[in-house]
Amino acid sequence: MKAIKNIFWVLWRIWFYILMTIPILVMFPFLVLSIISERGYPYFFIMARIWAKCILFGMGFYYKIDEDQALIPHKSYMLVANHTSMTDIMLMLAITKNPFVFVGKKELSKIPLFGFFYKRTCILVDRNSSKSRLEVFKSAQKRIQQGLSICIFPEGGVPDDESIVLDTFKDGAFRLAVEHGLPIVPITLPDNKKRFSFTFLSGSPGLMRVKIHHHVPTTAVDGVDRKEIRDQVRSTIYHQLLLFAAGSSKTHS
Repeated sequence: MKAIKNIFWVLWRIWFYILMTIPILVMFPFLVLSIISERGYPYFFIMARIWAKCILFGMGFYYKIDEDQALIPHKSYMLVANHTSMTDIMLMLAITKNPFVFVGKKELSKIPLFGFFYKRTCILVDRNSSKSRLEVFKSAQKRIQQGLSICIFPEGGVPDDESIVLDTFKDGAFRLAVEHGLPIVPITLPDNKKRFSFTFLSGSPGLMRVKIHHHVPTTAVDGVDRKEIRDQVRSTIYHQLLLFAAGSSKTHS
C-alpha cells in the first residue's frame, strides 16, 4: 500500500511541473509581448493568474477565501503571507485581482522557462548581499509609483524545519510599506504545507483555505514603530494559524 502511495506522489509531483509548463507554452507569445515594456505588466498579471489557477485546479486544489476587508480596485497594498510551499505563489495570484509584483529569492530564476519570466517580472533578492537588498527597495519604489502592489513573504523563505508554525519576520516589507504609506494586508495560508510541502513524498489534493485580515494602515507612522507593526502583523497570522490548527484537530477528533 505504501509503495502505491509513493508512486502516486512521484507521478503527482511530476504532474505539478508539467502543469507549470503547459500554460506558459500556450501563452508564450502573449507573455513575451506583455513584458516588452513595463506598461504591459497588468496584462502579464492577468495571464499569470490564469497560469496559477490552471496549476491549482489541475493538481486537485480548490480554495475558499474568508475576507475581513476587501481590497479596493486600483489601490496599492503591501501583501504579506506565511510561506510554506511553492503553491503559495499560485494561491496568492489566484486570490488577488489587484496587480502586484513579488519580491522573491533569485534562486527561482533558475527554473527552466518559469525562471525566464520570473526574473523579468519579479523583484529578485540575494539575501546574502546588502547591495541586492538596497536594489530591492529601489525597484519596489518604482513599481509602487506605477500603481502596483507588492507581495512579500516576510519570513524570508520556507523554514527547513516543517514543525515551525511561523518563522520570525524580516523588516523589509514593513519598511517599504511605512515609507510609501501602503496599507499592509496580512494573509494566512493554513493548508499549503499540508497540501504541497517541500517534502517530496507528501501532500494531497483538497481544500486550501485563505484568510485575508483587516488591513493595517501605515500612514503617519514613523520608523520607530515599524517593528511594532511587523510584530502586530506576525501575531495576527500566527494566531490565525493556531486557530485553523485547533479547528482541524476538532474536526478529526
